[in-house]
Amino acid sequence: MVFKECVSVKTAKIKNILYVENGIGYGGAIICLRHLVRQLDRQQFQPLLVTGRNDLPYQDIPEDALWQPIIDRHIDVVGLRRQLADSKVIGLIPGLAWLLNQVLARLDDVFNFLPFFLQLLWTAWRFKADLIHANNEPLCNRAALLVGMLLHIPIVSHVRGEQKGSRMMANAYRWPTHFISVSQWIAKSMQELLDVPANKISVIYDGIALEHLDLEADGHEFRRRFAIPDDAYVVGLVGLLIPWKGQELFLDAAVLLRDKIPNLKMLIVGGTPDECVAYEALLRKRVSQYQLDELIGFTGHVTAMAQVYNGLDVVVSASISPEPLGTVVIEAMAMARPLIGPDHGGAAEMIEHLKTGLLFRPNDAQALAGEIERLYDHPRLGLQLGHDARVHALETFAIAQHTEHVQALYHQLLH
Repeated sequence: MVFKECVSVKTAKIKNILYVENGIGYGGAIICLRHLVRQLDRQQFQPLLVTGRNDLPYQDIPEDALWQPIIDRHIDVVGLRRQLADSKVIGLIPGLAWLLNQVLARLDDVFNFLPFFLQLLWTAWRFKADLIHANNEPLCNRAALLVGMLLHIPIVSHVRGEQKGSRMMANAYRWPTHFISVSQWIAKSMQELLDVPANKISVIYDGIALEHLDLEADGHEFRRRFAIPDDAYVVGLVGLLIPWKGQELFLDAAVLLRDKIPNLKMLIVGGTPDECVAYEALLRKRVSQYQLDELIGFTGHVTAMAQVYNGLDVVVSASISPEPLGTVVIEAMAMARPLIGPDHGGAAEMIEHLKTGLLFRPNDAQALAGEIERLYDHPRLGLQLGHDARVHALETFAIAQHTEHVQALYHQLLH
């Protein structure tokens, strides 16, 4: 049941919270948001989720809260820009690339941004929203920020990414009433790069319903589904197929390991956003070029993540750019799995090397391969790391604690 079939709630006690999710695909941001709205105290807050997509992974959102999909990408401007960047002919004509990019920017404004903004404004007004919670960084959610400003209601921006970008991005960070940062690293970056005052930032680690992750989930079922032998040593990189997630680095590590670990299988686990179909094709081409067809597997989007984690001997996060706080890191730790992550961003903040996981030098395939080999050579180390990681995760990432902090922030902004 979506919002248009529901009646808005507006009393002196219950506040209406409009959540806006404009992520590139169904990944950690929307997963964490859904955990939050499930736990939200309905005696105090009524949530409505607006998403820019409405494909299969999103369609059970009404089980959690009111849902209103508003398509935000009628024209694939990102894909067209990528084609421009790859065109050698356009580069031969001075100024043509700049001109075409300006045309694409205006097309994005007219056919993507404007329709989404107008529908969002109507939805927020009809819902009688008391507060807007933008689930992504400000520039991605500029329509939500503008709606909040026009309706004169508080705006919370949930920052999950780096703050490197254009002057427009810097200006967008001036609009929110308050920021939720998913890690200390992000909060520090916002202060240093964008001069966001510390008193406008609350660091609240993402929350996961960790108690619902089934430690006894059947990992053999996951292996059977993808024809992986029970005696295989399976290493999985989990995450959307996006270039900065490090799948190419993972393939480079596979080349280094294929003759070192018997029965090795390395899986790329995750769906591909529409904007990154060409990237998946590039990865598959590299698999063939490196003759890794028997070693590398692609699972696509998987919903039974507990089975995935229990089907893997090692979980890898290999982001080549600092990642704020990957859901994969939280879930793998909670599932007591041996975990390897890059020594930067949120992973370095969450993982204590040789205590709750292993860290490797970012963008270094040799270093990643070395840590995978270390876990293969020392299986008892992996068991101990997994045990200690779960203890840490249960103490740090409980959804009840996350929800309590977010609701306290809402009360602060609404009173």
